Amino acid sequence: MSKIDELREKINKIDEKILDLLNKRARVAIEIGENKKTLKTNFHVPEREREIYSRLERLNKGPFPKESLKSVFREILSATLSLEMPLNISYLGPQATFTHLACLQKFGFSAHYISLNSIDEVFNNVERGRSTYGVVPIENSIEGVVNHTLDMFIESNLNICAEISQEISHNMLSLEDNLESIQKIYSHPHALAQCKVWLENNMPKTPLHEVSSTAKAAEMASKERNTGAIASEAAAFLYDLKIVTKRIEDNINNFTRFLVIGKEPAKRTGNDKTSILFSIKDRVGALYEVLGTFSINKINLTKIESRPSRKKIWEYIFFLDIEGHIEDKKIKNAIEDLKEKSLFLKILGSYPKGS
Repeated sequence: MSKIDELREKINKIDEKILDLLNKRARVAIEIGENKKTLKTNFHVPEREREIYSRLERLNKGPFPKESLKSVFREILSATLSLEMPLNISYLGPQATFTHLACLQKFGFSAHYISLNSIDEVFNNVERGRSTYGVVPIENSIEGVVNHTLDMFIESNLNICAEISQEISHNMLSLEDNLESIQKIYSHPHALAQCKVWLENNMPKTPLHEVSSTAKAAEMASKERNTGAIASEAAAFLYDLKIVTKRIEDNINNFTRFLVIGKEPAKRTGNDKTSILFSIKDRVGALYEVLGTFSINKINLTKIESRPSRKKIWEYIFFLDIEGHIEDKKIKNAIEDLKEKSLFLKILGSYPKGS
């Protein structure tokens, strides 16, 4: 037996031990699930997951890479939680869109995913209890804010429970082997815009066709010869397409921020963010006074957006992200002051900062 064979045999024995431990962990998880049923407590406890990740990262001495540790245990936690009670996650579909990839990044492959056609449907599914959580896009680092998501929060009673930052990487997919064979291209308008320079430099005469999602583009390209789709690697796998050219986006620093929405508020972690909506009287200096409230309380503002209220002409609702949790004393003080200066105020949720 060669040295490599000996080492592979060691790997086999280690894998067997890992498998045995995974099954032991699964049996304990099932027992925990039975106790949760008896006590009628929530099956999914996000703060427990964060505690597990943090503890294991502290204990890890290497050489197993730290960045891979969370990915491995996310799937272990996802699988064992499914033995207690599968999580139902609604998202703006279809499969293999970047929203779907954000879901997998957050909840793993063992959750039950419900693909929906609109942001409205995602909110509705969670509000009616058909899903534990929903995942919706809120802003892109290049294209800006998703206004429809902001508008949904005005009427919804759901909380923001978490945020996910997903890198947006576009690829040219096709049944063909090369760019020269592609005679038309499908993709979502945002993806086409984000690959504009590359398309002008490499395929300037190829007709572009807008469709409802990058995943839909991949599906259509899988049924037509001499056709390309700008979509994710996951879409290539799902629709059995070749990746003709990787990473064709013009800006490599392209990320989309997604929000996880649910009925239960997130608990304080010490590294949190709070999102609020408010409107103010239309008078000179009103917004300056409101923002001054956060400065006086030494609170960092990370985002501010405005939307027409749709109730009165020239009246706006402001969407604000601030650092800290609603349970923090300085946040409480600022919110109390803001109540006095606002016509309308709504706390959308305090939640852990996304990585």
